[in-house]
Amino acid sequence: MSTFFRDVEFQTVDGLTLRGCFYPAPDRGPAAIITPGFNCVKEMFVPEVAEQFQLAGISALIYDPRSLGLSDGEPRNEIDPMKQVSDYSDALTYLRGLPEVDPEQIFFWGQSFAGCVALCAGALDKRARMVVSICPLLDFELTPQKFPRVLARSMADRESRAAGNPPVFLPVLTEDGINPAGLGIGADKEEFDYMVNAKKYGANRHENRTTLQSYYKLIMWQPHGIMKYMYETPVLMVVPELDQISPPEQQFALFDTFPGPKKAHVSVGKGHLNVLSGPEFPDLIRMQVDFIKDISAGKVDGYISDANGTNHGEGNGTK
Repeated sequence: MSTFFRDVEFQTVDGLTLRGCFYPAPDRGPAAIITPGFNCVKEMFVPEVAEQFQLAGISALIYDPRSLGLSDGEPRNEIDPMKQVSDYSDALTYLRGLPEVDPEQIFFWGQSFAGCVALCAGALDKRARMVVSICPLLDFELTPQKFPRVLARSMADRESRAAGNPPVFLPVLTEDGINPAGLGIGADKEEFDYMVNAKKYGANRHENRTTLQSYYKLIMWQPHGIMKYMYETPVLMVVPELDQISPPEQQFALFDTFPGPKKAHVSVGKGHLNVLSGPEFPDLIRMQVDFIKDISAGKVDGYISDANGTNHGEGNGTK
């Protein structure tokens, strides 16, 4: 079977049109809602995931988050995490109306920044059957040196925009591979090349910049206060062993707070941005597919936590 998709669009509750690609499985069944990482467009990181899900009999929707790529939203490249949480729910509403999708088996999938967004969306929208979160980015604090300046500049930018001026933009990564606002999303040489030169690799609408107000919105966002409402929603987390952007101990600490069916898989030898690449990728997909199909079929016994929050499931690299 070859992979294919159709271009789709759907409306958000606040009137924007978000655009993406739908990969229908041959038979009616579960469906994934997938978005890429911080300031990334749908051509980055996630098309291969959607293709592999489709081949495994799972439909998938990937889309450009608001203000990015082909999706509506002004100013462009303004990252609003809470609006992105809400957009997951609007994507779910859209998928519930498609004939290829079982409306009771739709789940949220996200990587990095979107991994945290997907967890928040799953905590609030109990229509979601489960959440698959790949190396969720959990710490959005700016460095103490940068925080006061970023906050002061964001207030000045608000006054300027109120006067009719265009927004201030900052690069996501400088030439040194550092986030100038002090957000801990640095990159090594290979990762920097991909993130800054994504257009060369097929992400034609990617821009290595965000509005300054994006960081004001990140400062206001408190995802841990949302994720405590996960309750019984099943969760699969993939934790890269060598993640230097989102430390594994932070990811496991969050995982241990989830009371429902869950599984944590350690990707040995992988870092934050290469966890979905390399010869291990097919096995990583198979592990996700097994979890998705088990939960969809109601087979949760192997994923029930004990009193210490540890998953009873067995398997190499699995907590």
